Amino acid sequence: MQPIVYVVDDDLAVREALSSLIRSVGLQVQTFASAQAFLDFDRPDAPACLVLDVRMPGLNGLELQRELARGERLLPVVFITGHGDIPMTVRAMKAGAVDFLPKPFREQDLLDAIARSLAIDGAARRQRTELAEIQARYDTLTTREREVLARVVRGLRNKQTAAELGISEVTVKVHRHNIMDKMGARSLPALTGMVDRLPPAEGGRQP
Repeated sequence: MQPIVYVVDDDLAVREALSSLIRSVGLQVQTFASAQAFLDFDRPDAPACLVLDVRMPGLNGLELQRELARGERLLPVVFITGHGDIPMTVRAMKAGAVDFLPKPFREQDLLDAIARSLAIDGAARRQRTELAEIQARYDTLTTREREVLARVVRGLRNKQTAAELGISEVTVKVHRHNIMDKMGARSLPALTGMVDRLPPAEGGRQP
C-alpha cells in the first residue's frame, strides 16, 4: 500500500497547510484535530508516519507518543511545536521521535523528516514480516526437531546431541537435515541467525 502521513494538530490552518505541502510531493495524508481522534481511527496496515503537534487540548503530543509506544503498531513521529523547549525536546527524542521541529520550520526540513520516518517504518515493517516468516517456519518443527535445534545453535556436535537426547547420531543427522529444510536455511550460520531473531522462549536456546 502507498505510504500515509498522519498529521495531528489542533490548529485547522496548520492542518490544511501541512496537508497541502505533503500532498504536493505525492504522498497520502490524513489529518486529525486531536490525539484522541487519531487513537480512535482504525489505521490501515500501510507504511506510515506521524507529524504531531506537542501542545494540544486534552491528550498532548508527548502523551500520544507514550500511548502509541504501548501498542504493537508503532509509528515514527516527527514533532512540531511553537512552544518547544529543551527538556521537551529531550523527552521526545529519548522516547524515539525521529525529529523535533520548532515552528516556523522550513518546509524542506519537514519533508526530509517525513522521508526519514517513512524509511524507518518501511524497514521496521520488513523486519516484522521476516520475523513472522521465521516464526511460521519454526512452528512447523516437531518437538524433537526443536530439541535438536536448541543443541545445534549451542554448537554441540551430532555425537553430543545424540548423547544428550538419547538417540543415534544417524537420527540427529536426519533431524538436522529436516530442520535446515523446514527453516529454509542454507548454512548453519544462517540457521543460527534465524534462531537468534526469535523470542527467547522460542529461539532454541532452551536446554
